[in-house]
Amino acid sequence: MRAVLLSLALVAALASHALAQAPSAPTLSVERPGDGKPRCGLGKEFHAGRRAALRESLKSGVVVVRGLPATRDYTVFRQDKVFWYLTGVESPGAWLLMDCESGRELLLLPDPNRMEEMWEGECWDAGDEWVKELTGFAEVRSTRDASELIGALLGTAKELWISLHPNLALAGAADRAGPYDRARKKDPFDGRVGREEAFKTKLIELFGVEPKDMSSKLNELRRVKQPVELDAARRAGRAGALAMAEAMRSTRVGVGEWELEGLMSWFQLKEGAAGPGYMAIVGSGANSLILHYGNNNRRARDDEVVLVDYAPELDHAVCDITRTWPVNGKFSPRQAELYDAVLASQAAGIAAVRPGRTLGDIEKVCSAVLRERGFERHIEMDGGLNAATLPLCAEAGTNVFVAGSAIFGASDMHATIQGFRASAASARATARA
Repeated sequence: MRAVLLSLALVAALASHALAQAPSAPTLSVERPGDGKPRCGLGKEFHAGRRAALRESLKSGVVVVRGLPATRDYTVFRQDKVFWYLTGVESPGAWLLMDCESGRELLLLPDPNRMEEMWEGECWDAGDEWVKELTGFAEVRSTRDASELIGALLGTAKELWISLHPNLALAGAADRAGPYDRARKKDPFDGRVGREEAFKTKLIELFGVEPKDMSSKLNELRRVKQPVELDAARRAGRAGALAMAEAMRSTRVGVGEWELEGLMSWFQLKEGAAGPGYMAIVGSGANSLILHYGNNNRRARDDEVVLVDYAPELDHAVCDITRTWPVNGKFSPRQAELYDAVLASQAAGIAAVRPGRTLGDIEKVCSAVLRERGFERHIEMDGGLNAATLPLCAEAGTNVFVAGSAIFGASDMHATIQGFRASAASARATARA
């Protein structure tokens, strides 16, 4: 008990210090301005514009998207990212129906539930007149009418669009959600399919139409960020950077990895974040070498470094920040040598970014800096790898590849890995020739 109280006291002290050192102007969150009123995402104009762009991309057919249901445990509801992108609605049980040719849009919400609202506060429902003005939907109907409305919209067109992208809420990521769904489906003691696949099957049963997957169209839309999205990304980055800086200031010999996580989580929320963009990675000593270490249960020691990879989601924008610093406040000569080499490589890569340049082009610049400093053995590339980019990175000198969705999303993971290895070997041979 004494150890627990001491830990709590340290966290409280760190939090108090952070509050005292915090900038006077907090990060302004669009979705959490502090007035307690319902919000429509980044504004109804933004989400209406995204729906219009999707209709233009699809040209014809009926779009059906389901939001997530209420949570099955006592956690705050967070909406699926696809549904939020198209509606801005952060409330459970909602649907979007849209006719691409006529432009007709319908938002479906659950029927009013007075008892639920007595317990949990305002729940968006089909009886709320304010929903139309807030969201920009001229038609708000009950989810009870979903089947009838879908059938009427389909008419004789018989073209139905859905998203088969795995649903993602707070701290969600496709490279975890997709493999999870596939593993559960293959589990001989489970066998359940993912929510999206089950939805597709039900639509076929009910309407006799094979839904088409619009995920690639949505991905292309999201690839180019709108001004309000860029602003949200800046706010998320600012909140993450302030939390990271406070963790640096608060690090002492003996601090628990979990205490730094707790401090940063509090600071991110203070700056308007909805929560973590992903699990906190706080690795001291040898733990700093584990890419996705998440136990955070060790105390940092003298003469070690601590690596923190932790950032928030704010206004549905997720940032990703990683920094490394000495536990005792001073790098050893060897630690400084490694740190400076990586920092110089990163700075060169950032400076080399230009429209039209490939991942391989940037990798060559980064690798050249490391080679100049005598680090030629292992050059790692984490993220963005596929059949097209991997050989470019290998040709530039990369010899450690961390690939997620390109492997886990493949129908034959073993064959994909073998193909990547062969491609990397061929590219390295070409580079040496």
